[in-house]
Parts: sequence; C-alpha cells; structure tokens
Amino acid sequence: MEGLWTTQVGSLPKPPALAKARTDFARGRLSHEELVALERKYTEFWVDFQNELGLDIVVDSEMYRGDMATFFAETMAGMEISGLVRSYGNRYYRKPIAVGPLKRVKSFTLDWWQFAQSLTDRPVKGMITGPYTMAEWSYNNYYDTQEEFVLAMAEVLHEEVVDLEKAGAQYIQVDEPAVSTRPEDLPLAIRAMAVVVDGIEATTGTHICYGDFEAIYPKMLEIPVDVIDLEMANSDFDLLDLFSSRAPFTKKLAMGVVDVHSHVIEDKEQVKAGIYKGLQVVPADRLYIDPDCGLKTRTVDEAQAKLAVIVEAVGEVRQELGLDNA
Repeated sequence: MEGLWTTQVGSLPKPPALAKARTDFARGRLSHEELVALERKYTEFWVDFQNELGLDIVVDSEMYRGDMATFFAETMAGMEISGLVRSYGNRYYRKPIAVGPLKRVKSFTLDWWQFAQSLTDRPVKGMITGPYTMAEWSYNNYYDTQEEFVLAMAEVLHEEVVDLEKAGAQYIQVDEPAVSTRPEDLPLAIRAMAVVVDGIEATTGTHICYGDFEAIYPKMLEIPVDVIDLEMANSDFDLLDLFSSRAPFTKKLAMGVVDVHSHVIEDKEQVKAGIYKGLQVVPADRLYIDPDCGLKTRTVDEAQAKLAVIVEAVGEVRQELGLDNA
C-alpha cells in the first residue's frame, strides 16, 4: 500500500539576493530581464533542494510572486492595484480593486510551472489563489454583488486550471485561506470552487488557513476538491479532535506537522507523533504530510530544516507501517 506522501503547501523563502533584487526592480535599479533571471535561478535552487530531499510532490517555490492575491490581479483585465493595506501583523500588500469585467489576458503561472517541471521527474503542483479569497482580499468597485464578483473570478481562474492540466499537472491546488474567516460565505466558496475545477481530472486540492472551523465543519467537506490541506501543528492538532467528535473526515487530508510561524525546528519524534495522531483519523492512503502553510516567512536554513525533518519522520513512519511508495 502507498501513503503518507510528502509535499509543501506553496511558497518558500526568497534568498536575500532575490529579496534585494525585487526591491531594486521596484525602484527602477534593475531590469525586468535581470529580475526574471534571478527568479529562475532560485526556482531551480528550490526544485533541486526538494529533489535531493526526496519530497514526493514538488512546488515551484513562488520565487516570482509577491502577495498571493496581488500577483494574479496585476495581469488580470478589470483589476487595478491600490496602495498598501495591512494584512496581518506588520505585513502589508497592495490590495487589488475590481474596476471592470474580469478577463484572463494571459496565463498567470503556466510558464513557471513548466519551467519547474522541466527540472524534475517528480510531479510539480500547480498552485493558484482561489476565487473566494481573491475577491475577499480585493475591493469591488464594479460588480453589483460580492457573489457576482466571486463567480466571475472563478471563471477566470478556471481557464488557468484547464491550461495547467493540459500541460501535464497531476496536482492542482486552489488556495482558499479566507474560507474559514466568514462561515456564512462557505456555500458561495463551494459554488465558486465547482466552477474552477469543473471537468478537471487532475488531483485537486485547497489549502485553508486558521479560522472558525467549528462553524464550517463538516460543511467544508462539500468543497469539490480531492484534498483539503490544513494547518495542524500550530494548534496542537486540535482539528483532529473536531473531526473525530463531529463527523468523519471523508476526503484526503494534507496535514501540517511543522509550525511555519516558529523559528524553532521541530525534532523528528515530535513530527512522528503528529503523523500518528493524523493516522488515527485518516488512513495512510488518504494522508499527505507537509508544513502548516507556505514557508516564505522563514529563513532559507529554517525552511530547509523543517522540510528535512518532515521527510525523515515520514520515512521512518512509512517503514514502521510497511508502506511502499516506490
């Protein structure tokens, strides 16, 4: 039997040289071509690292992205970008604004997915921000209702998902971190996701961040994807208790076992304990193991160490359970 696949949620930290280059580009001190060359260099750096580590499902690392909403809005017809808005803590982003009918002018991520996939024989996950989160993290100055805005966004993002699958993506993740923040909007988010993944045969997933899961579980199991990716380590795996006490978790689960908000590197036994907690709720053939969220806020060394302990811990648990992922 196969199971306990290792992966990464999405982002990885930009090395200092790339972070500086992005600042230089924004201030007109670096050309676009020079910036892209560095983004490709560090994309290759992270894909090579994941390869050597033995991660089962690789990510492109998002070296070419800034904020996860603004990145998609920047090249989408009907969207403009506002000034800086605080997202959380001391982190800010330039909030998009819907000013006209939405249209996908060109692919957002396909070229980067193809580049990353050319560097490895392992599957590279296609990754986009979902329609509910895109709309929730934007101003709406055009559509009559938020529902119209969300569903229009879903149509645009569906085109991207179709192109990723046509190019060969076996896994496509549609991130919806905002879904758990407004429980009353969950039915809308479910409808929008159905539009995005309509007709898609690749394994689809979504990542949902912290929020009021008490209010959306088990309704969130109606989100029409194969895998739901959730942060577990930061909350001491308390969501597993919710699943056990209220209703079985019937989908595949991608479970965070290291805390992306902490500089502390978890030890192997701690990670193994988390994996075994997950196995009490979801069988190995429906369980993926990853960090709680993207690792972009950690240093390069911290991100590498957290991924390394995941792979080491999973390897031992697989051996103890007699799993064969060859």
